[in-house]
Amino acid sequence: MSVTEMFSYIQGFLSADQDVREDIRKVVQNLEQTAREILTVLQSVHQPSGFKEIPSKCARARELFCTVRTHLAELKTKFPAEQYYRFHEHWRFVLQRLVFLAAFVVYLESEALVTREEAAQILGIEVVREKGFHLDVEDFLAGVLIMASELSRLAVNSVTAGDYSRPLRISNFINELDSGFRLLNLKNDPLRKRYDGLKYDVKKIEEVVYDLSIRGLAKEPESGGDK
Repeated sequence: MSVTEMFSYIQGFLSADQDVREDIRKVVQNLEQTAREILTVLQSVHQPSGFKEIPSKCARARELFCTVRTHLAELKTKFPAEQYYRFHEHWRFVLQRLVFLAAFVVYLESEALVTREEAAQILGIEVVREKGFHLDVEDFLAGVLIMASELSRLAVNSVTAGDYSRPLRISNFINELDSGFRLLNLKNDPLRKRYDGLKYDVKKIEEVVYDLSIRGLAKEPESGGDK
């Protein structure tokens, strides 16, 4: 093979790779748009009247996740399954955002932590790497940490809305989450930095609970009470 032929071959490889990446970017843009739509729906729960609308807003968000599953199904077709991590950077951020949104919906519905399996089911993707397009464990953890920041905001807005028991429940939940993350040996720098933000979320929520306590408004939720 001559030098010219070799570089012509390389150019063909680079062009094909660029075509794949462009196809991926187009699908990711659609995913990002749908993620923004879901976030817009869920942001209304922070309004004073939003707590009464939580069931309807969660139902609407779950409807939009049907669109997410359609986009992710299309994304799977744009590259060979074994090359997942070669192109992972293209959808990593939006997938973390979608995990956050799925986790937030599950929390609003049940005040429970979404599992990786539940998040993958909501998104219509796999958990096991060998099965193809899957939810990477670090992407899952990053999404959960984004949700923690959203819950700290919800705790503050709960007080504004006159819901004084919710911040206590959020505090208990976030403290459990913090305890869980302390068990992990995080070596991923971006993930470790995001975990550092959880400490500030814990402190922020503790300040809300303390303020309620000194005002005599903090009451532990009764077992079986309304959430």
